[in-house]
Parts: sequence; C-alpha cells; structure tokens
Amino acid sequence: MEKLDGYSGPIKRLLEQNNVRAGDVIRVVTVDREYVGTVIPRYEYASQDFLTLKLPNGYNIGIKFDRILSISLVEKHSPPSFKSTPPTFKSENLPRAVIVSTGGTIASRVDYRTGGVRPALTASDLLSVVPELAEIARVDAEVLFSIYSENMTPSHWTILSKKLHDYISGGYEGVVVTHGTDTMGYTAAALSFALKNTPVPIILVGSQRSSDRPSSDASSNLISAMRTSIEAPFSGVYVLMHGWVSDERMAIHLGTKVRKLHTSRRDAFKSVNTKPAAFYENGRIHVLLDNLPKRRPPSDFEIFPNFDEKVALIKFYPNMDPEIFMHLHSRGYRGLILEGFGLGHVSSAVIPVLRKLIKDGVFVFMTSQCIYGRVRLTVYDTGRDLLEAGVIPLEDMLPETAFVKLSWCLGNFGEDKVLDIMKANIANEYSPRTVLEGGECFGN
Repeated sequence: MEKLDGYSGPIKRLLEQNNVRAGDVIRVVTVDREYVGTVIPRYEYASQDFLTLKLPNGYNIGIKFDRILSISLVEKHSPPSFKSTPPTFKSENLPRAVIVSTGGTIASRVDYRTGGVRPALTASDLLSVVPELAEIARVDAEVLFSIYSENMTPSHWTILSKKLHDYISGGYEGVVVTHGTDTMGYTAAALSFALKNTPVPIILVGSQRSSDRPSSDASSNLISAMRTSIEAPFSGVYVLMHGWVSDERMAIHLGTKVRKLHTSRRDAFKSVNTKPAAFYENGRIHVLLDNLPKRRPPSDFEIFPNFDEKVALIKFYPNMDPEIFMHLHSRGYRGLILEGFGLGHVSSAVIPVLRKLIKDGVFVFMTSQCIYGRVRLTVYDTGRDLLEAGVIPLEDMLPETAFVKLSWCLGNFGEDKVLDIMKANIANEYSPRTVLEGGECFGN
C-alpha cells in the first residue's frame, strides 16, 4: 500500500509530520469533538481539504482540514498478508494441471481496515485457499502477470499464449488461467486464435468478488474451472463463470462468443448469438453444443502468437468526424473494426473516407453495436454503398472478437491472406444460426 494514496497539500503534510500512513488508526481532535478511526486512502483527484476516516462502526467520514486541532497515532497498520501452506495432493496418479495467474479480483484480497481491494494472492496462495483443488489434480501454479485486466495488451496475449503452449506441450492435462473480468473476453478470443488444435481445454476464470469476501465466487469458480479443464471431453478455449447468481450452475462459454454484460453480478458473462458450450452443475459437465473439438493428442498443436497493435476498434456515433479515420491512417493503422448502427450502418458522410482508406491498403470490417443479431449490408442503400467502398461485413462476430482476430491476422500472416482468414470460421467466432435467448434459432 502507498503511504498516503490520494492525499496532497496540507492534509498530507500533517499526516506525514505525525508518521501516519493510510491504514493507521489515529485520534483526531477537532474544534467541537474527537474521532478515532482508520485513515482511508483516497482517489488522486479528491479534494485536498479533507481527511477521510473509517470509524469503528464501519462508516466513513470526511473531516475538513481547518476544523482539525491535532492528530495522534493510535495504532500502526500492517498491509494484508497471507501465509500459504503447501497443498497435499490426494494421489500421485492424479492428472497434472497448471493455474496461470494474470491478476484480477480472483487474486485479490480485501483490506478490511480500509475497505480497499489489493492484489495479495499468488497462484500458489490460491491452492491453499482452495484445498479442494488438490483432490482434482496435481496442480502447479505460476504468476505470469499481476495486473488489472484493463492493463492487458496484445503483447501480454503473446506472452500468455507462448506460456500455455509450453505447458500443454509439456504434458499438462488441464490449464486454468485466472484473469480479471473486464477484458477476459478479449484474452479468451486471443488465445482461441493463437493456439491452434489445442489438445485440452484452456479455461479462463475470474471473480466478481475478491477471494476473502463471504460472498466471493472465487472458490466455486476456480474449482469448477479446474474440474472442467481436467474432465471435459472437449478442447479449445473457454470462459467459465457463474451461470446464475447462486453457486449451483457454472456456464462455460466459447472464448470467441462471450461478453461481460453486467458490471457486478456473478453471472455477468453471457454467450452471445449462441448457447453456452456447456454447464458445470452438481459435479457434472453438461455439453450443449455439438461442434466442439474433442480432446486430442498434442501432435498437431500449433501456435501463432503474434498480434499487430496497429488495429483500432471504433464505435460509430451521430455526427462523427470523418477526420478521425484519417488521423488513424496517418498514425500507420493497418486495420479498422467498425461498430455500426443496427445492421451495420454509418453516416454516408464517412463512406468516401473509408473508400480512400481501403484504396490505400487499410483493412476495414463492419460489426454491429447491437448485442444480438448479425450484420447485413445488402438491405439499405447505406449498407450497399459500404460494400461498394470495400467494407467487409463480419456477420455476427462480436466487435471485440473481430478486433482481436484482425490484430492476430496482421501479426501472423501476409496481407494477401487477411481477407480470407477474416472470413473463415476458425474458432467458432461465426454462428451459422443466431440463437435467441428463448432457445429459438433463425438462419442466415
């Protein structure tokens, strides 16, 4: 923990003069009363004039600087720590599995003195927190990154895909990746493309509650992910999270067809334009999709780990300035994924600019801002004008998946192959039929 996160000016100087850090318990004497509480770290743009305390009753208060007569230290605070114990595996005959940690809430703990969430658990610590894992497999663990998922970049995808390729090629039968939920869908798509003919399931798993909260979903998610990776009959890359707010059922989503649709619910992740690949419920895996790749020997397992960072995902909006596209072109961007309105429409004022970019060699593809359904550029004049300009529709591919796929295409293959690869259904990124939430389908 930083000494005084978010404090500046006279409040910070007063705290430093008294050797106070965030998390310490202090006594504050004001002009009209006395308070005892824990110094709370604040966000960096908070007002300089207030000291924030968490009182023993759990409430937070702000005390204005000009009302403070004195402060004194009551108790020093140590950051939250965790002592892990080596797991005892049930049998040496259990399959080998690995947990690769990248960070996120599932690898965080709450500092109940301040209320903040901090990364405090390593991959090995997770084994101690969830001893049930030792009954499923002989689990190894590695912390590859310790970052919030919003800080993941294509270079991280490359490192992660190479690491997983090494583990699987080395004989591991189960692979679980712990990941922050905000960009887990992007990483799942990246691994789906980078790792070809994956012989075992790679399960990405996260948590909406940190691992030491009473309401945490970390333990149930991690156990379900490990069992799925070891026991599932299919291979490929998947995201496993709660299928409902309770712990009864976990949903296993295709890595290219999943999106986080809620900011905080346990079942925030949903499959889009398809059913979940499977459910994990009552200790059993119930497969829902018929076309999943089977577990296989690693003989034809390949890796294409590179991603081009000169790709942009752009959400169109009313009155969007066409010069935005020209700016990206001037910065050397090689590919654009557009999120158009409805069936894939943008303002007609933008079309001449897109035509010029395409003529200059920039790849431009169209997806929809709508969550469900697919792009159709043949219905209205605007769509047909986009087709004539050279914009390529991507059916029902998610915009995030399209962004990752184009980055992957440009990173691994020549430009003469990009259009064919983007149109090909490599990792179930396209659905032949769109599945409605009620279970009905309609075709192309």
